[in-house]
Amino acid sequence: IAASVWSPFIRGEYDTSVFNAFKQVEVAVRDAGGYEDQDYGTDLARKAFHVDQGPLTDSARIPAERQALSDLFAGSIGLYKNPHSHRNVPLTAEEAAEMIVLASHLMNIVEARSST
Repeated sequence: IAASVWSPFIRGEYDTSVFNAFKQVEVAVRDAGGYEDQDYGTDLARKAFHVDQGPLTDSARIPAERQALSDLFAGSIGLYKNPHSHRNVPLTAEEAAEMIVLASHLMNIVEARSST
């Protein structure tokens, strides 16, 4: 994620940094789940982390936690990636940094789930 967010962040393009971070998460979910390019956004996240059938779900967790993880991914993409791809969203450096840290955490989850 760092490579795709650093330059725009330093230039003060915080919305672009956040978009890039969550785009990387979305691409990682698509790749790890074996989905096609036409699978994207919140629907992709919900399929990939589906409580019972998602290839990235953690079957060792209880169903409520699996659902929560699906919601976390779908909600994060819906709230932090999608708005930035449709309009200018004013952000402070601190807000953008927090969102980027969340994207990094989500990326770590994807990488851990795709290696199991």
